[in-house]
Amino acid sequence: MNGSRKLALGAAVMALTVGGSVAVSTASAEATRSGRAAATTSAWAKVRADGVILAWEGFSARRKLGVGRYALDTYGDISRCALLGTINKNDFTDPGPGSSSIMVGQGGPREVFVRTATPSTPGSRAVDDDRPFSITIVC
Repeated sequence: MNGSRKLALGAAVMALTVGGSVAVSTASAEATRSGRAAATTSAWAKVRADGVILAWEGFSARRKLGVGRYALDTYGDISRCALLGTINKNDFTDPGPGSSSIMVGQGGPREVFVRTATPSTPGSRAVDDDRPFSITIVC
């Protein structure tokens, strides 16, 4: 991997770590060692806690299924793709370490299921919680 590709990958990881979203619009012509083309981002979204999508590419629909549960539909089959998710900040406030979590899974060949939570909530309240998040699909 050359230096510019390492730098771009590092920037993408940093953006996802701090709650941003990353989009790659074109496929790389460089082949990997297995002979396949390099992976590209096929869909990404930045979603508010109430389920409203603030920005996106590659998703055809979204549904809020309940407290802390969301479904996003893609245009293509994602069964062989990597799903990445991160919790975003609430109104520019830092929730602090250990105070939020995200689970991303495939709900079908064209559907991503997202579950957000606040596991450090005191008392017996359920941990499912509406949280803003970003999601990226890499194929």
